[in-house]
Amino acid sequence: MRSLTTFHPEVEDALHARLAVVALETTLVSHGFPAGEGAAVGRESERRVRAAGAVPATIGIVDGRLRIGLDDDELQRFDEAGAEARKVGPRDLGACIAQGALGATTVGGTLAAMRVAGIGFMGTGGLGGVHRGFPAPPDVSADLGELARAQALVVSAGVKSLLDVPATAEVLETLGVPVLGWRTDTMPLFYAAEGGPPVSARVESAEEAAQIADAHWRLGRHSALVLGRPPDESLDAEPLIREALEAAERAHVSGQAVTPFVLGYLHEHSDGKTAAANKELVAANAGLAAEVAVAYAAL
Repeated sequence: MRSLTTFHPEVEDALHARLAVVALETTLVSHGFPAGEGAAVGRESERRVRAAGAVPATIGIVDGRLRIGLDDDELQRFDEAGAEARKVGPRDLGACIAQGALGATTVGGTLAAMRVAGIGFMGTGGLGGVHRGFPAPPDVSADLGELARAQALVVSAGVKSLLDVPATAEVLETLGVPVLGWRTDTMPLFYAAEGGPPVSARVESAEEAAQIADAHWRLGRHSALVLGRPPDESLDAEPLIREALEAAERAHVSGQAVTPFVLGYLHEHSDGKTAAANKELVAANAGLAAEVAVAYAAL
């Protein structure tokens, strides 16, 4: 394993000392925002993790190595690469490393890397899941499979807004993945705080979330937990999302290319409102993940 991975010294020291560490993905940096903006979001996410008392570990593949924690130059490299960075899910890790490509890890790819590194907490934007119209297209994100086998707690704003949220919630239940609501009784709808399916439990504090995770894992439940944090301000993006999905279909965009296409469409046609909301929720989720990680380390 050591021949394939490189740990940032700060992350390695924190893991050895059993301090709170929070993983962050790089797909958001390369594919989630307009060119030149991803690195700033990554830096703000890392800043909020540190402000909460944890150590950030942004994960990606650089020069044939799985990097557990990036320096600023490497983070900037992912931003500048944009769509040229390979989008790396769990199935793609080995090929990307062996071929020496620059690999931006998705939620699923990051969760797979976290298992290798021994990191148990992650902050992200939205999770992948069941796409609208399933089984046409027959598209289900690999994030769900990794959530079923990763012993981690993931803070997100629910699932991506372009997905079939109720169907994704049903799959998470089938897989035995608890979906906790951060001071809410329903799963957040990414840009919107209300209207999602019921969560399995509501939590009011980081300490409570940490205690639930601890009990879940001590009972031998080796799956992830999802902590859904609603956005601070709701944005009704549903009409634009439908437009974006129709545009993607007309352009014959499919598979992993759908999410960046839809995000780009939303950012362009909302006068930047969705981009601003996305930036804030990503950073806020990272901060909350750090709070829970710190509370867990104190147990």
